[in-house]
Amino acid sequence: MSVSPLEDRYKTEMNAIFEKQAHLSAWMKVEVALAKAHAKLGHIPKEAPADIEQAAEKVTIEEVERIEAEIHHDLMAMVKVLTSKCKKYGGFVHYGATSYDIEDTATALVFRDAISLIEQRIDELKSILKKLALANKKLVCVGRTHGQHAVPLTYGMKFAVYYCELQRHEERLKEAKRRISVGKMSGATGTMATFGRSGERVQELVMKELNLEGAKITNQVIQRDRHAEVMAVLALIACTLEKMAKEIRNMQRPEIGELSEPYESKQVGSSTMPHKRNPHKSERICSLARILRANVLVALENISLEHERDLTNSANERYIFPSSFITLDYMLKQTQYILWGLQINKEQISHNLELTKGLFLAERVMITLTKKGMGRQEAHELVRVCSQEAYSKGIHLQKVLEANKECKKLLSLHELKELFDPSTYIGQAEKLVEKSVKE
Repeated sequence: MSVSPLEDRYKTEMNAIFEKQAHLSAWMKVEVALAKAHAKLGHIPKEAPADIEQAAEKVTIEEVERIEAEIHHDLMAMVKVLTSKCKKYGGFVHYGATSYDIEDTATALVFRDAISLIEQRIDELKSILKKLALANKKLVCVGRTHGQHAVPLTYGMKFAVYYCELQRHEERLKEAKRRISVGKMSGATGTMATFGRSGERVQELVMKELNLEGAKITNQVIQRDRHAEVMAVLALIACTLEKMAKEIRNMQRPEIGELSEPYESKQVGSSTMPHKRNPHKSERICSLARILRANVLVALENISLEHERDLTNSANERYIFPSSFITLDYMLKQTQYILWGLQINKEQISHNLELTKGLFLAERVMITLTKKGMGRQEAHELVRVCSQEAYSKGIHLQKVLEANKECKKLLSLHELKELFDPSTYIGQAEKLVEKSVKE
């Protein structure tokens, strides 16, 4: 029976990258690469790598865990099992290496694969957002600042903003991927002493085999600022997904009703209230984002290990690495699902544009009065006072302005009417959307 929801409820293709077998396979790749490097340099028989590589295919998780239970060291348990599987050259397994030469280099391989999957998901999500942005670039809606009605914009702009944010995350992820795709083969304190004068060459050959960069200098471990950077970028992506989900949740409130996440025919919203259509998928995304943010704090704590290293990073990394990657992958897939089936209520959007009886276009009136010759501050005060009157009396701002002597001197009734058409006060919205999503 599974304990973690990552094993069932939130399971994705990312699980395969972090499962025990995949981790063991990554260790094997590094051990084989090390043997090949030694053979090229003449440190071990040229036949040894093939023997070790064939033996690696026979190593099982069960055997490694059985040995680990006896010796309390997971990587050394792997070394023992791998050595026992070799026909002749088992004595050259792990030659000159320390545990974290293998562990950290293998982690780089795992991270590289995991980041590649996240990159794929972001591309897919961007494609959906681009379609939504272009399809709704002219769909005028009321803007909201401080939770209050502001000047209008278009729904296309909302989606384009998310698109550009994800684009920046792609750039961050690319940089983080480059900096995490680094391995080490430098021994117990980073001096490469066990490899003698060939130390740099050994590391170079191992990393070439694995298509990684070799760290310029390390202590016993790859420095954890690299891993913390990746965790931070994953959390940033999660925050953008939360931002989208929170907007959908708020827009799905009955008193707003402009958006709704997909709702399937047999879906149940509440065990006691049959009518409920809760935005639970969006709420779930907001909930899971908190985990990724929390994991960043742990990753930052891991940077300041004692002296040449201690073991305080090891246990928590077994949690935070798979947790962040799997959770984010699930969130990305869920966001894709929500946006593909997103329901946009145009009738309610139009209704909400009229809720404040023209107050949200007060800025436009002020700017127009200024263009007509009234001072900017004077125009602001005039429209502010008229807005307060319209609000207190519950009447349309246009009606109050029509009766204002100063306003009538500068604006005709026809001009005032035109000013209160929100579809003509969206500035460069359409062009901004098109420009933003253009690759």
